[in-house]
Amino acid sequence: MADHAHDQHDQHAPAEHGHPGAKEYVGIAVILLLITVVEVWVFYIPSMKHVLVPVLLSLSALKFGIVAMWYMHLKFDHKLFSWLFVVPMAIAALVVLALIRLFAR
Repeated sequence: MADHAHDQHDQHAPAEHGHPGAKEYVGIAVILLLITVVEVWVFYIPSMKHVLVPVLLSLSALKFGIVAMWYMHLKFDHKLFSWLFVVPMAIAALVVLALIRLFAR
């Protein structure tokens, strides 16, 4: 009888999303490494000096988003959580960029 109750519980349990395995995590780590390489490369290009800060901030935000979505599992949670996380971060980034622009020499 206990087995029957357990079977019914399994049938009504909410479906879980498949979380990525080690292969996917290594792939994400490689993507983060490549973005970091681009950040370092951009820093050493003399012609990029006038757009260096916005480019580095954008690449850092991209890496932050990837880490939040994959390693903090926001990608697998309800979409509302992602919006509650991403929208304030985008607003904060825009405020920082506006302040940089406002106070740039």
